[in-house]
Amino acid sequence: MASPGKDVEKKIESLRGKIRHHEYLYYVLDQPEISDADFDKLMRQLKDLEAEHPELITADSPTQRVGGKPREGFVKVPHSSPMLSLDNTYSEDELRDWERRVHQLSGRREVDYVCELKLDGMSLALIYEDGKLLRGITRGDGNVGEDVTLNVRTVRSVPLSIPKEKLKKAGIPADFEVRGELLMPTASFKKINEERERNGLPTFANPRNFTAGTVRQLDSNVTAERRLDYFPYILLQNGRTYFDHHSKTLAALDSAGFKVNPNHKLVRSMNEVWAFIQHWEEKRDSLPYEIDGIVIKVDRTSLQDELGFTGKAPRWAIAYKYAARGGVTKLESIRWQTGRTGKLTPVAELAPIPIGGTTVRNATLHNMDEIQRLGVKIGDWVRVERGGDVIPKIVEVDNEHPRGTTEIEAPEKCSVCGTKVVRAEGEVDYRCVNANCPAKLLGTILHFASRGVMNIDGMGESLVSQLIERSLVKNVADIYDLTKDKLLGLERFADKSAQNILKEIENSKKLPLERVIYGLGIRMVGERTAQFLAEHFGSMEALENAGVEELQNVNEVGPRIAESIAEFFGNSANRKLVSRLREAGLTMSGQKKERGTKLAGKTFVLTGTLAHFSRDEAKKMIEDAGGKVSGSVSKKTDYVVAGSDAGSKLDKAKELGVEVIDEGELKKLSAH
Repeated sequence: MASPGKDVEKKIESLRGKIRHHEYLYYVLDQPEISDADFDKLMRQLKDLEAEHPELITADSPTQRVGGKPREGFVKVPHSSPMLSLDNTYSEDELRDWERRVHQLSGRREVDYVCELKLDGMSLALIYEDGKLLRGITRGDGNVGEDVTLNVRTVRSVPLSIPKEKLKKAGIPADFEVRGELLMPTASFKKINEERERNGLPTFANPRNFTAGTVRQLDSNVTAERRLDYFPYILLQNGRTYFDHHSKTLAALDSAGFKVNPNHKLVRSMNEVWAFIQHWEEKRDSLPYEIDGIVIKVDRTSLQDELGFTGKAPRWAIAYKYAARGGVTKLESIRWQTGRTGKLTPVAELAPIPIGGTTVRNATLHNMDEIQRLGVKIGDWVRVERGGDVIPKIVEVDNEHPRGTTEIEAPEKCSVCGTKVVRAEGEVDYRCVNANCPAKLLGTILHFASRGVMNIDGMGESLVSQLIERSLVKNVADIYDLTKDKLLGLERFADKSAQNILKEIENSKKLPLERVIYGLGIRMVGERTAQFLAEHFGSMEALENAGVEELQNVNEVGPRIAESIAEFFGNSANRKLVSRLREAGLTMSGQKKERGTKLAGKTFVLTGTLAHFSRDEAKKMIEDAGGKVSGSVSKKTDYVVAGSDAGSKLDKAKELGVEVIDEGELKKLSAH
């Protein structure tokens, strides 16, 4: 085939440039300059030329947004740095308490914030190399997500490529990562539901869940038919925030051609924050998409680093959730639900009611004390509220309707296994004490398979219930004895779906020791404690044989937690379970991390911007040497490590006579 002439190449590039320009005007700015028919004409011209000269087709051509064979599954990909969730607050007082903590921890009187709408979608990371979209990754468990690149390419507000000149002008490097929110506009969601209703199909409950399902379609053509939108709000390079202010990040992303949500504001005080919150609470229904609150972030990146993180959320940002939306409906019956710990929770079964974009059919009543406080009966009309991700709850009986007549009685037996339930003196909860109760087993296995634990995707309630009913799984170790033949006998399981589950189970064996410890479901041992145990003992065997006294040497493990761990491993059935997991090939050893003793008993406070270490790196250095990091200066503080632009913590240290050192001296102190 003769090579195409320069004129053809120029024509193709010119068409691509025009199409990208009009995509940006239509999908990002909402300011189209040409009709849909004219846009389609340009696209047809480009497709025809590329069909004649396939060797000139590039991955970032507008014609390549949709295409390729449907995928067989999604590959898991680790994030460059954790995608953390935010802490929530629901009142002005709580918000001002958060502000006080920011001032106290940073030692600064004046802090600038950026307010943004809390979009009700799903988090998505986009990786760009040399200005071209390389990969789209879902949030997943925060550490590992799924590669959904083919589907992300169909989202018109996601640039497939950005010219180097444009990136340079925006101050963005050629290789970078963007994080933001993928969502479905309300109009698109309503249109799809109306069409499904006309065709006699069940409608979808809310745009957020529908978005998550859409982006995980194995066929990108299906995703392309459902118009999704993407709003970025973070820019990283090598997992670290790139710009020195969050407000600069938003401006740079906007300049580079991303669809940055325009409804954000840089403010100088909490009064301005509160005014922004009130403004958008009044206007939220006028927006073309769902929001459930406002996100407030400290603007300066160095101050974000200084404030750091809790176990699961940044201290420098918070989400203010708008008041729950509610409605009145009829309480039709009560179901007592047995959880993983054996606790029975009363679940109210309601006449379906739409609340804030979701159809609510169930609500929690917490316990018998709450039922008595509300004075609620079966047959009552009740006010139900839901806010954000909070489980819907009954807040009061609506006395304008006729009252119900059937009293709600405390449970006598577990609704699953029939064992008589008990209520210990001084406790409000009823519990099933049968160790082999299938309901407890269901919760145990769902916990073990969940994303933050062993991450066995696809092992949800429906599958686990079938496995338990057919006695295929009696404890978590039985998961590793599942075969394709066993799975093919279950409902909705074909060859491919069985293979996918088995692949997920096999992949879980590679997860580190702390995940396995967490998965055992030891009472009072959460994710963070499991990590400390793994670091301290370095193996499951050492942990199994540790006594209460030795367990208390582990960071953040007190007497009660130590006794709970010792009690767990003192049970022969639990030891047998661990032995079976070991035989199945799960990770039972890791890197033993001996925390040094050089700084043992010493308390440090960090303030200001350190030149060579991030706040987390400095904290790790101190803790690895046996020291402790505190957020405030007191007489018990041994050292204050001061960087540039140190705040009132430095003044407090001088006032109390606490020794002030720089990061160089810290490095010498902590060196082994």
